Amino acid sequence: MVKVLGLVAILLIVLAGNVLSYDRQGTRKNLVIHPTNEDDPTFPDQVHISLVGPDKMRISWITQSSISPSVVYGTVSGKYEGSANGTSSSYHYLLIYRSGQINDVVIGPLKPNTVYYYKCGGPSSTQEFSFRTPPSKFPIKFAVSGDLGTSEWSKSTLEHVSKWDYDVFILPGDLSYANMYQPLWDTFGRLVQPLASQRPWMVTHGNHELEKIPILHSNPFTAYNKRWRMPFEESGSSSNLYYSFNVYGVHIIMLGSYTDFEPGSEQYQWLENNLKKIDRKTTPWVVAVVHAPWYNSNEAHQGEKESVEMKESMEILLYKARVDLVFAGHVHAYERFSRVYQDKFDKCGPVYINIGDGGNLEGLATKYRDPNPEISLFREASFGHGQLVVENATHARWEWHRNDDDVSVEKDSVWLTSLLADSSCKI
Repeated sequence: MVKVLGLVAILLIVLAGNVLSYDRQGTRKNLVIHPTNEDDPTFPDQVHISLVGPDKMRISWITQSSISPSVVYGTVSGKYEGSANGTSSSYHYLLIYRSGQINDVVIGPLKPNTVYYYKCGGPSSTQEFSFRTPPSKFPIKFAVSGDLGTSEWSKSTLEHVSKWDYDVFILPGDLSYANMYQPLWDTFGRLVQPLASQRPWMVTHGNHELEKIPILHSNPFTAYNKRWRMPFEESGSSSNLYYSFNVYGVHIIMLGSYTDFEPGSEQYQWLENNLKKIDRKTTPWVVAVVHAPWYNSNEAHQGEKESVEMKESMEILLYKARVDLVFAGHVHAYERFSRVYQDKFDKCGPVYINIGDGGNLEGLATKYRDPNPEISLFREASFGHGQLVVENATHARWEWHRNDDDVSVEKDSVWLTSLLADSSCKI
């Protein structure tokens, strides 16, 4: 056992790679969060929800003992007119960790902009949760933050997000920073539950979700795929590592930086087909999300394959489809670029925003390249989160809020016009 843990520690340092190659500052300690009710092994733990198709929601939670996964729900507290059954799974990691039972139940059809009350495990469960479905008209509000982790800074970010009335949370990869220490996945699930049980959380993976160890654990993304199942089948994807979904007026593409992306790969072919099927009359806005940024003037994570080669492979696809906005994480700082294509300003290219500043234990990437590239319009190494309000079919407002001494401070904002509204950028 000691040898295994020692090997894990060594491999963690190796896998961290250039994470350790630049200075960081302002870190805060990781949290330890225990189950709410340790005496009841059927009590729902780590509850989170995610969108499934146009009018359904996936409810996910963990129990420490085996149950029949079911959810009851309704629009009045304590009165549950709907019910659904689901599936369960679990996983082992090395010889030292076995997850609880991971339960997934899809409920619906649901009405838009409606509060639903629900219980995980059936009507006899003692805990009632609630969520609100996204509206079926503008405005649509997205909260965005990547590289979240489980530190006190992570908690601060979530507290700021919770004070804003958003519809959907988007996380561009690097969720728990478990780094192969699986109990941190449980802490992360408990940390985000107050928010993730009330609004849909749509996530993609990052490098810290890989958790692959040569010989000892050869399958990557084990915990991520089991714990955070996204609606990939509904968008024609064969993998939980990349998918798309719609929220009224907005088509969002969640791409996978750490799975194959070369021309001819499954993800590449899926992206080509997905972009061709977009109906801009229904979804005038198109947003893409990756983990490793394609544009980055920070000293951190320069020259990595997942950034450079993925950009070379897929940038032209997003450009030709007139994608409006691309979010990325990975670099632990904030940066907003102009509309860009092939490293130059292009009014028909996407706006690129790096927002890997959720609060993880590793700290901030504080060194930027000098001079500042002309296409980089704002950059700052601070923890924070973003707010995207899509006001209508043609205009949206983006704000970045910095965590400054635990106070959310707006530091960057911009009005965006959809490319569909620019007659010179016709598809």
